[in-house]
Amino acid sequence: MKGGDKGTVTPLMKQYNAIKAKHPGALLLFRVGDFYETFGEDAIKASKILDIVLTKRGNGSASETELAGFPHHALDTYLPKLVRAGERVAICDQLEDPKTVKGIVKRGVTELVTPGVSFNDQVLERRSNNYLAAVHFGKTETGISFLDISTGEFITAQGDKSYIGKLLQSLAPAEVLFCKREKETFTDRYGPDFRYYALEEWVFKYDFAYESLTRQFGTASLKGFGIEGMHEAIISAGAILHYLSETQHHEISHIATISRLEEDKYVWLDRFTVRNLELLYPQHPEGVPLIQVLDQTVTPMGARLLKKWVVLPLKDVAQIRRRLDTVEALTKHRELLDELIVHLKSINDLERLISKVAVRRVNPRELVQLAKALEAILPIQKLLALSDIPALQKLAAQLAPCDGLREEIRNILKPEPPMLTNQGNMINEGVNAELDELRAIAFSGKDYLAQVQQREIKNTGISSLKIAYNKVFGYYLEVSNAHKDKVPGSWIRKQTLVNAERYITEELKTYEEKILNAEERIYTIEYSLFNELVLQALDYVAQVQQNAKVIGVIDCLSAFASIALASNYVKPEVSESHVLDIRKGRHPVIEKQLPLGETYVPNDIFLDNEEQQVIIITGPNMAGKSALLRQTALIVLMAQIGSFVPAEAAKIGIIDKIFTRVGASDNLSKGESTFMVEMTETASILNNLSDRSLVLMDEIGRGTSTYDGISIAWAIVEHLHNHPKYKAKTLFATHYHELNQLAEELPRVKNFNVSVREAGGKILFMRKLVPGGSEHSFGIHVAQMAGMPNSVVLRADEIMHHLEKEKVSEQSPQQKMKSAPKSNYQLSMFELHDPQLERVKELMEQLDINTITPVEALLKLNELKLLLQDKQKAGAR
Repeated sequence: MKGGDKGTVTPLMKQYNAIKAKHPGALLLFRVGDFYETFGEDAIKASKILDIVLTKRGNGSASETELAGFPHHALDTYLPKLVRAGERVAICDQLEDPKTVKGIVKRGVTELVTPGVSFNDQVLERRSNNYLAAVHFGKTETGISFLDISTGEFITAQGDKSYIGKLLQSLAPAEVLFCKREKETFTDRYGPDFRYYALEEWVFKYDFAYESLTRQFGTASLKGFGIEGMHEAIISAGAILHYLSETQHHEISHIATISRLEEDKYVWLDRFTVRNLELLYPQHPEGVPLIQVLDQTVTPMGARLLKKWVVLPLKDVAQIRRRLDTVEALTKHRELLDELIVHLKSINDLERLISKVAVRRVNPRELVQLAKALEAILPIQKLLALSDIPALQKLAAQLAPCDGLREEIRNILKPEPPMLTNQGNMINEGVNAELDELRAIAFSGKDYLAQVQQREIKNTGISSLKIAYNKVFGYYLEVSNAHKDKVPGSWIRKQTLVNAERYITEELKTYEEKILNAEERIYTIEYSLFNELVLQALDYVAQVQQNAKVIGVIDCLSAFASIALASNYVKPEVSESHVLDIRKGRHPVIEKQLPLGETYVPNDIFLDNEEQQVIIITGPNMAGKSALLRQTALIVLMAQIGSFVPAEAAKIGIIDKIFTRVGASDNLSKGESTFMVEMTETASILNNLSDRSLVLMDEIGRGTSTYDGISIAWAIVEHLHNHPKYKAKTLFATHYHELNQLAEELPRVKNFNVSVREAGGKILFMRKLVPGGSEHSFGIHVAQMAGMPNSVVLRADEIMHHLEKEKVSEQSPQQKMKSAPKSNYQLSMFELHDPQLERVKELMEQLDINTITPVEALLKLNELKLLLQDKQKAGAR
């Protein structure tokens, strides 16, 4: 705000300045009457974000300040826009009724809404979690915690820099908290793209955090949560609870537990791999991530859980098999699956509804939705309990019917109540005798007034008598001038019109008072009954949260069964072996994007630790090497989250780490070269290998000169093969066919190539993996297909033929290039290796001028002309 003479500051602005000073980092919505106002810099920001008018108060005076506001009832429209723009928004409400106060109304911040702390349905995405994260940097390890206040889910972890980075990328928090002095450390390690808020140093103290957590959970220690010794993790979790208190979120009983994300329980997927495999987000705007194919869930709980499953694949064989067995059972009981999905579809967001109950922000309509969702659980529980599938019976036993809560809501609330509690008409008849009586008074008014009107017409003989209501006089009798001499003396005249007079009576005034009091009393009773119902619902928070978790699991497994049936997926065999054997595997995403009528070419992949540990895949660009690498990783990942896989058969020996090095990463924006990024990511892989790793490397070394690239790729393959401790299963796609020589020297390295067929000077991509190395890369053919100018293609072809011819010589590469034929734009059309021109040459040589007839000559000439036309068209393309 612009400064001015303090003497000119109004009491209202003094109050505003005092409240704003307590929340300097937040945009303050200041309630004034029926409006939320913003002032100064906040007003400038708000007007831009919300596209509302910016005006000025005290125009031209020393205390001039910008002003922008909107009606209070439009808060749900405007608040989400501010939060989505990354603003922290302090909502300052009137804490007193202005009618009962003389002077300035008491005001205070009732809620601080931030990107990571919101219950607003317009801010939240139904099918995704909205996490608030906190990071604490210790001396050797880093602690991180995630809370979704809208569901009550609270998780924590501790680990090294890369593990924390992977969790930040995978769980994508809406807001991150850290200590003010750690800002540089955080942005250096994890980038500046996160929305963050820096807290004071004292918040990140172990004792303070420990006490906050035990107080929240009502426990003496944190042993029961498995995090007792996790010093950094506890500090990060404590910072989150402090932040909730600071943002005026005190009703948080639904945050009743904290769970530990144990790194060794899940497959290691570093952040490069999560990005490269496009698990949650595509790398290109038109791309499709894996989650889009797998997500056939029908409830918000299922959709949110599936995202976590995808980025946290399991390593426990028994747990994976339980999921796979359940999916298999559902695929075999198609009627059960279909019926299950029908009931699941009618379940609303149990998790977020019960959280709103816990924080006292639930409205009448949401309570009815909660009851309906609990109602839909009953047939699901019955279906699962009666099935002959043990895993489903076990899930059925974990569902709580919550009969008491359902019946209370159904008995007390109307089937279609209003959204707001101050609109009335939300409580059923027969719940409260006084309420029923007051409603009869308030809402049978028309009948009563009609009776009064008829009686007075009869008593006075005024046939045109009317009874009406306005805000100034309340209820009144209107008599036309023709009949005013018949008006009884007890009526009190209130208004004279041109053609009529208006009167009031004691009876009407008494009735009016009764009605107005009745309406006010009705709202009071209804509000009280509703609040009692919310308090009763609080007793069921833990049970409903448990139901939400179980429904999420059922939904995910049903989704896996649905997609398996629809897409012809098979149950993988998951074991502790070291064999990866995929028969006729397909890429789950590419397969779905193929044009109608086109089928995906499947491929076999076999890797083990004894015979075939490293496969070198050669073949031209565009032949499908990258797709083959990615599909192998995706099939393994799908198997280990409990899904069927796109293959004819698959044996998956548990993989504990998946590494990918494909494509340049976003580090390029920091000014690092493609090659530097590639080498950094490759170094990370080689330094973190394990015996059960799956390593996918695509075109390593292409960012530098050919001989450098070959040398680096060669050394990497040797390192992976000869590692003293670990035999990481590796797919190594390369355009350096020189690497095929490694198979002769290293016993567990095998050569394969993605086959192509050459016909009439063109190449056909067969997309089939076959044993043996590829002879050459067909790069010039690909350039031609991409629309490279024909002169460039032909010149490249000429140089390649020269270099291949010189392969056997002992010349250096530089000498070979020096002896290459010089470019000559006047070359005869038969001097270059152009297939169509070669065909013209052949036809000309076959002609016998002495014996050919005129008709034959014309036909041959036409054939030559057509060939040249084809050539011209190809050149134009």
